[in-house]
Amino acid sequence: MEWQQTTMKCSWKLVLLLVFFCLAVQYTALRSIQDFFPRPCQDFSQCQKCHEKDHSLKSSYKNNSVPTRSTTAPARRHIHLFSQTRSGSSFAGQLFNQHPDIFYMYEPLYHVQVSIFNYNKCLGKPTDRFVQGLYRDLLFNLYTCYFNVLENYIQPEPKDHLTTSFFRQASSHALCSPPICQEGKKEIMEGQPDESWCHKKCKILNLTLASMACHSRSHVAIKTVRIPQVSDLRILTEDPRLDLRIIHLVRDPRAILASRITAFTEQFLAWKIWNATDKQPHHVDLTQITRTCQDMVYSVDIGLKKPAWLQGRYLLVRYEDLAINPEGKAKEIYKFLDLDMDNKVITWISQNTNATSSRKSRYSTSRDSKTTPESWRLHLSFDIVKTVQTLCNNTLALLGYKIVHSEVELRNITNSLVDPRTFN
Repeated sequence: MEWQQTTMKCSWKLVLLLVFFCLAVQYTALRSIQDFFPRPCQDFSQCQKCHEKDHSLKSSYKNNSVPTRSTTAPARRHIHLFSQTRSGSSFAGQLFNQHPDIFYMYEPLYHVQVSIFNYNKCLGKPTDRFVQGLYRDLLFNLYTCYFNVLENYIQPEPKDHLTTSFFRQASSHALCSPPICQEGKKEIMEGQPDESWCHKKCKILNLTLASMACHSRSHVAIKTVRIPQVSDLRILTEDPRLDLRIIHLVRDPRAILASRITAFTEQFLAWKIWNATDKQPHHVDLTQITRTCQDMVYSVDIGLKKPAWLQGRYLLVRYEDLAINPEGKAKEIYKFLDLDMDNKVITWISQNTNATSSRKSRYSTSRDSKTTPESWRLHLSFDIVKTVQTLCNNTLALLGYKIVHSEVELRNITNSLVDPRTFN
């Protein structure tokens, strides 16, 4: 009986995932068809745009290149903070979370990842194409404020569109304020930086209200660390219904690894032993940091080459530059987005980049930002640093991170390892 229940549960999840994969594939197919067949026009101005787009598509097709988009962008911005785990994306995400006109979401793809994990237990690992199809489908729905699609992934399954299991709800002011949560009005108005009140006052999330609240805001921003390469977002950047702008946040891979060792002790136990003993264990897994560097180089290389589908839609930001000059980099980001930076963002930066307390959670966004970027140099063993420098040599060179040749050089943090460099 228990075996039958497990089989039925797995089968149900498989059917669900297959349905959404099919929807993602259909969405991709429809986008391809839409690119080459103009839609009916509703008025003269729309007809003119359709005609211009049709002409450019035909020219692009003949030249075997990616079609260009209209230079007239929709007023609504769709912002994607694209990064990797422990690259400072929680901190960077606050630049959008604090803006009253932006509906910010923190890692909604987490729910898909959990569903995929359950899928793995039932039928084995799905293909990367399958996973990225699910991710893109969910992102499109969230960018267009259709939150109810999350009900297919959240566990336990929401009832009457209500859930208490939305991942890191407290990290989004939009999800902790009216009309979604009436109890959070005072804290949001006062710019309360502590997220603990949201857990207490906004325990139940109404996904239908979330959709309505999302529509009421001018722009949508989503942070992810679960999409490996910027090319995985291409379909969304080319969708005329979205005005997707990608902020690609990168960080020194040596710092990323140091942060992961501290934050995820169980997964990085072998690394922790290595860091303590300065001797590499036989069972240490080097593939994760290698893959991190490969994905970073691949995405940065594409972004800086500025293909047609990324024209005006990609901005590279080093975490170190953001931490050292948060207000200046924030203004640069908002200029790229063609948006005004609200005073609440400036106030948050002022109040949360000079923290000196050592009591922080793994996702803390309050810090002494000027000392944080290279503090890893005091905690990571030189043996590990040498290994990462070998594995990620191309990444370090491309992004302007200097290599150290001795432990003395590593520990001397008065000499920065971040080369002043301008990108984009």
